[in-house]
Amino acid sequence: MQGTVDGFTYGLVTPVTAFLMACLGAALGLRCTTRSLRTRGASRAGWLALGATSIGSGIWTMHFIAMLGFTVREAPVSYDRPLTYASLAVGVGMVGIGIFLVGYRGATRMALVTGGTITGLGVASMHYLGMAGMNFEGAFEYDTLTVSLSVVIAVVAATASLWAAVSIHGFLPSLGASVVMGVAVSGMHYTGMAALQVHLHPDAAPSGPGEAPTSLLLPMMIGPGVFLLLAAVVVMIDPLVVTGTPEGAGRVPGRAPARGGPVTSIPVQRRPVPPHESTSRKAYRQSRSR
Repeated sequence: MQGTVDGFTYGLVTPVTAFLMACLGAALGLRCTTRSLRTRGASRAGWLALGATSIGSGIWTMHFIAMLGFTVREAPVSYDRPLTYASLAVGVGMVGIGIFLVGYRGATRMALVTGGTITGLGVASMHYLGMAGMNFEGAFEYDTLTVSLSVVIAVVAATASLWAAVSIHGFLPSLGASVVMGVAVSGMHYTGMAALQVHLHPDAAPSGPGEAPTSLLLPMMIGPGVFLLLAAVVVMIDPLVVTGTPEGAGRVPGRAPARGGPVTSIPVQRRPVPPHESTSRKAYRQSRSR
């Protein structure tokens, strides 16, 4: 028997809130990645790790907030906690691989394609692993073509966001890029949900113990939510992240900065002012001009 699926039980509340969380995670991740390009050593790794965790947490929170509006009319749905949090680990880990590739290799074609593919596959893996953690008296069936489309959307969105992280400077352009990424991630999620069909088995044994959807709301909002809040504070107190000032601003053209020290301007030597014209020379010039 086929189940009746409703992905918008609470109307627009869950998709809009999920979209905003995806945008928040993307914005923080992009700004942290941009900041990492202006540092070296452990500081760069720290900023990249913070960016990867921000994006992964934002996407994971977006997914499960959206899933709060998902119901199967004929059967209650619960969640397996280990698989649910394993999807978070997979998402953050694979997003981190893509961000570290671009953070250390730069915006080369190979780094963007490789990093974007890994990051996009991580987003898709997080989505479908989270779906596998749902328990109910039945089984899911996916349309292969629609699932493939959702994966393509995730890969393209991830590649574009990585390019934006290393190529776009300034707060407002990065904010626009994060909105585009939020739209793409939400589009990937609901495309994947459109591929879903639920087949119920009335005679099957009841599903094992799990977490009800509403009981997951608290850890979702407190755990990743607090982390995103702290990441936002870190970003806001760093003026370079907010203003997007390019590295080397104020550098003298044609001169490389000194190693290990700030860039200082070099005064330009001016030509000495020629001496005053002598009286005889002035009289000679006036006679010639007559």
